[in-house]
Amino acid sequence: MSNVIVDQAIYRAGRRMLCGDLSDELELLREAGQGFIWIGLKDPTDAEFALVNEELKLHPLAVEDAVKGNQRPKLDVYDDTIFVSMKTLRYIDATSDVETGEVMIFVGDRFVVTVRRGEANPLTTVRTRLEHAPDHLAHGPIAVLYSVMDSIVDNYTLIDSELNEDLDLIEQQVFSGARGVDASEIYRLKREVLEVKRAATPLMLPLRRLRSDDEMPIMHVEAQPFFGDISDHLLRVIDHIDSYDRLLTDILNAHLAQISVQQNDDMRKISAWVAMAAVPTMVAGIYGMNFRYIPELTYHWGYFIVLGLMACLVFGR
Repeated sequence: MSNVIVDQAIYRAGRRMLCGDLSDELELLREAGQGFIWIGLKDPTDAEFALVNEELKLHPLAVEDAVKGNQRPKLDVYDDTIFVSMKTLRYIDATSDVETGEVMIFVGDRFVVTVRRGEANPLTTVRTRLEHAPDHLAHGPIAVLYSVMDSIVDNYTLIDSELNEDLDLIEQQVFSGARGVDASEIYRLKREVLEVKRAATPLMLPLRRLRSDDEMPIMHVEAQPFFGDISDHLLRVIDHIDSYDRLLTDILNAHLAQISVQQNDDMRKISAWVAMAAVPTMVAGIYGMNFRYIPELTYHWGYFIVLGLMACLVFGR
């Protein structure tokens, strides 16, 4: 279990404490009516997750989603437990690619379970930041939920800025007429933009529910404005990503139009050179095959006269 559980602790009044047996600790917390357990998992298998589920008694459908992964961003409510699935993103500077991972969160009565898949958006910094803000952490399990969601959406904002820089660079290269711009580069950036769009856009609905649904379990009125703030940040990212997608389509069309114009110019040049070469080719063919006695052997200047005639016909057109 140690290689799967990244961290686990009990939090009472915003203070971290050691966690013993999960079921015993959870029973004590529920009897006391305060505090909660936070368990952080990384890439658990079925058997490994079953050890945690045996103690917490999570809903089987949510457990299936958490174990299989590759879920669309969503929010499900099972009895008194909230299950949220989100896509995490990581920008790789060396290749300008966007790598996708997942974070799934179970928020229930006196417990939080975070399940992370992939290397994007580690939650260690979120936990550390919360532990240094006991007043914030004292809000309970819901504080972990909005802190994790806030961290993920903040990372979307950073990737938004990186994609904006990549887009500005390609736009400048295309419309400045620079050589070496490849359509595959534009398409690759468009694919990364769509990767972010698939992560960010579906997350709006869960945030709206968390912000406005008064019957959501574990939720309290003081926490709802925090989800509204996250929703505003996410909406800004979605607006930017939509504009990038449209602009990249326009840039790709402009690039293809430039290629078409360049090919037409090349064809005109080739046609001109062919036309210029046609006259001397015809003269040379006639001149080389239709004399019984070669003129330059009988007339010293005949060869040069013919060359001059061909030059005049080519450059005088």
